[in-house]
Amino acid sequence: MQDKILFTGPIPRLNAHVGGSITCTEPSPQVYLLSFSSPPDNRLTPAFCAALLSALDIIEASYPTGVVVTTSSITKFYSNGLDLDLAIKTEGFTEDSLYPLFRRFLTYPMPTVALLNGHAFAGGFMLAMHHDYRVFSGNRGYMCINELEFGAPLLPPMSGIFRAKCRPDVYRTMVLEAKRWDAKAALEAGIIDRTDGLEGVMALVQEKTLTTKGKTGIYGMLKAEMYREQVALLSATGKDVVKFGDVMTPEKKRKAELKDRVARAKI
Repeated sequence: MQDKILFTGPIPRLNAHVGGSITCTEPSPQVYLLSFSSPPDNRLTPAFCAALLSALDIIEASYPTGVVVTTSSITKFYSNGLDLDLAIKTEGFTEDSLYPLFRRFLTYPMPTVALLNGHAFAGGFMLAMHHDYRVFSGNRGYMCINELEFGAPLLPPMSGIFRAKCRPDVYRTMVLEAKRWDAKAALEAGIIDRTDGLEGVMALVQEKTLTTKGKTGIYGMLKAEMYREQVALLSATGKDVVKFGDVMTPEKKRKAELKDRVARAKI
């Protein structure tokens, strides 16, 4: 029997991204499963971020306190991260779209679980890490911070979540080796909590009585205090926002000065 659909919200079409939708079902009482589909690979566009934020608002405002689970209706990808070119060209993308989504999950007043039924790369991995728990669906997919491979810096709010939630050796391997973590390796490293899919999510919810955790109203406040440094990074505004250009421009200047210095030394 198919789970009852509580609501569905659109993800508007944007450039090469064909749009899509987010559907909320309730596979168990007070367990709200958000299934998103934005072909081809659930990129974190402004439209995607806005739609997911709206879904979180609807659950908090309109339904009993419980647990929010996110997953993908595209079985190959949980999320393939940002459209980097779009992210760089869209004014205010990080501070107006991406970081508010990360912050909302990090401080959400109910437990959150990322059900990873496909690849979670770069920004998709970051999104999963801003959830409270992560569950792989069998051996399907990899998690990877692959900025090293395509030559993009990690901005402070992007790397901060891994620093806050991962062991130092795991963080080093993740960033400086661009390791692709399969289910087994991710579980051993403490990145994920289980590898048994939706059944595992339900077992996690039951074992930890997660549907009751938000009923006193301070669950989100406790998380905000736990991760206060990351919340501060995600909440920066104005001149305090670090953008891709702010990181790359000084590096280009440093390399130019290095080249000039070596040339003048006549070595």
